Amino acid sequence: MRLAFSIAMRFLSSSKTQTLLIVMGIAIGVSVQVFISSLIQGLQKDLVDTTIGSSSQITVSSSENNRVEDWQGIISEIASLDLPTDLTALSASADVPVFISSGDRTLSVLLRGLQFPESHVIYKTDNRLIDGSLAEGDGEVIVGKGLKDELDVNLGEEISIFTPDRAVEILKVVGVFDLGVASLNKNWLISTIGTAQSVGKLGDTVTSIEMQVSEVFRADENASVISERLSGSALLVTDWKSQNEDLLSGLNGQSVSSIMIQVFVIIAVSLGIASVLAITVVQKSRQIGILKAMGLKDSTTSFVFLFQGLALGIVGAVVGIAFGILLIIMFSTFAVGTDGEPIIRISLSYGFVMLSALIAIGASTIAALVPARRSSKLSPVEVIRNG
Repeated sequence: MRLAFSIAMRFLSSSKTQTLLIVMGIAIGVSVQVFISSLIQGLQKDLVDTTIGSSSQITVSSSENNRVEDWQGIISEIASLDLPTDLTALSASADVPVFISSGDRTLSVLLRGLQFPESHVIYKTDNRLIDGSLAEGDGEVIVGKGLKDELDVNLGEEISIFTPDRAVEILKVVGVFDLGVASLNKNWLISTIGTAQSVGKLGDTVTSIEMQVSEVFRADENASVISERLSGSALLVTDWKSQNEDLLSGLNGQSVSSIMIQVFVIIAVSLGIASVLAITVVQKSRQIGILKAMGLKDSTTSFVFLFQGLALGIVGAVVGIAFGILLIIMFSTFAVGTDGEPIIRISLSYGFVMLSALIAIGASTIAALVPARRSSKLSPVEVIRNG
């Protein structure tokens, strides 16, 4: 083994240009894997955060009268369950459709009574308040910036809302929020649960119980456990995956395309290594023949090329990881929006980086099997005789 390793290193050092080209080929392959995978993971994370990061990922609602009774007990029951992934938020909401007169128009909006501070984790209303304060008392609301502009209302002013049963309620605007979604900014009024219950005459009921989980792609597993626990009641449990099949298809398509790119890169790198090492067998056949005539075993000859593949894979993987991280840094530095923030926040997974390195090393070693087997079959007499 030691002799085979020594010969392998000598062969590599005697053909520096050839060795450098192989190392660069492996490095480029690894860097492409690391960069593309990190880019797609970051894109997927941004898409998920944009679409469901600030919304309920699991929702419990009534399948009959749109009212959830004993909601405090249901929340306690859900919190006590042994779920597949942890809940990061669990809160109730009371939604009431209302109308607001604006000039000669009547706007249809949704009055959302949220449970504070639990709902801050879901909607991040405490961080997305751009003016004023949160609605804390009865009769107080905060409005989206789009609705504020449409109503031309200022902080501290009162607005009149009309419920579907023609009841009139007066609410005081205490703050303005920006949830980052134009439709929500124009169509939501956010208040306390008590205010919404009073306006909608809901009594002590709510319209839904909302949750977020630590692993968003396992939300359906939690929903299944919760649904089983609440079976027999008039409650419906839904999760974001069942409501966003098109989004899931898009995310799966991105993942498949990433895997395909990585597979073809590995195949290209492996074929390149195998072909170059096969040429090396021809180039070094005379030396191999002499070494065999001096007593070098066929197995040792095979290990010479396996060690070459292993060494090339290790060096190429290390250089490739460095290149990949450099690409990520350059992309994050120069591919920025008008606000100076990166267009896509790249998500670097150290586990995947190590996996890419191991795949590159394994592919390089496997690629060396063909030339290794070919070298073991060389006849020293024929090689020396034919020069």
